[in-house]
Amino acid sequence: MIISPTPIIYGLIFVAVLLLVEGIYLLMFGKSISLNNKVNRRLDMLDKGQRREQVLEQLRKEATQHLNAQGIPLYSLLASKAQKANIAFSPTMLIAVMALVSFVAFLGLSLGTQASTPVRAVLAVVMGVGGVYFWINGKANKRLKLAEEQLPDAVELMVRSLRVGHPFSSAVQAVAKEIPDPLGTEFGIIADEAAYGRNVVDSLRDLAERLDMQDLRFLAVAVSIQQTSGGNLAEVLEGLAKVIRSRFRLFRRVRAITAEPKWSGMFLSGFPVAVLVTISIVSPNYYDAVKDTPAFVPAAIAAFALLGCNVLFMKVMTTIKV
Repeated sequence: MIISPTPIIYGLIFVAVLLLVEGIYLLMFGKSISLNNKVNRRLDMLDKGQRREQVLEQLRKEATQHLNAQGIPLYSLLASKAQKANIAFSPTMLIAVMALVSFVAFLGLSLGTQASTPVRAVLAVVMGVGGVYFWINGKANKRLKLAEEQLPDAVELMVRSLRVGHPFSSAVQAVAKEIPDPLGTEFGIIADEAAYGRNVVDSLRDLAERLDMQDLRFLAVAVSIQQTSGGNLAEVLEGLAKVIRSRFRLFRRVRAITAEPKWSGMFLSGFPVAVLVTISIVSPNYYDAVKDTPAFVPAAIAAFALLGCNVLFMKVMTTIKV
């Protein structure tokens, strides 16, 4: 039995690309950029001696730089995800990182495989750009999930602050101090902007649009109505917190109900690919007898097209929107 190491080498190079991107990110911005810290990044920057206006300027720049760079060719594919992930890399730096990891991938392919130079170059670019996109997508999903989980606690903290007589700006400041990232830093930006004269509702709306979170839009609307019409904001926010928690319970229930169909769909979609990879590793010459026939390429294209349709169909069938 002949085992081809080429697919394994490709996988190892792709993993190395992901680790290299993460390493560069942590090296440039430190562990405070991680979402695992109990102290949010804004407070960490203030504790290191930076002035409040400097911290606000840097955080606001990071919060808007990717959407402002959507005019860069092909960068618009990454801009939305990079903005939701709040990647501290500037667009120029992110493109430079793509070029760097693509070059590293090309070196790895040159040392570990015998593919031709054009093939290595194409694979290196795919691994570099695809690896960065995969890394950004993971960061964005993790950040949005954490923000959604933190929002009910943040709203309830504001309710408690309002009930003891604090103004809404102080309630926002309490969230900025007590809640870790990502909402801790985001509400810290809102608190600093309010201190310099910006309307809190406008800041909340900007945050809701950046994160694309419906619950934050509800929060902005509730605060806006209270500012224009009056009323007991604490009671309104308490009701909002209950609604958010109820929605989360419903989401988790739907996720539990659809878990088995989703895994079945993933298995049915991934099994043909796993079989193809296994055949390529165990018996690289398996298709030698038919690969030179006229029908081989059309049949392969048709098979991959049907496989793609299967993946899309399974995705549609197992995705339930609430």
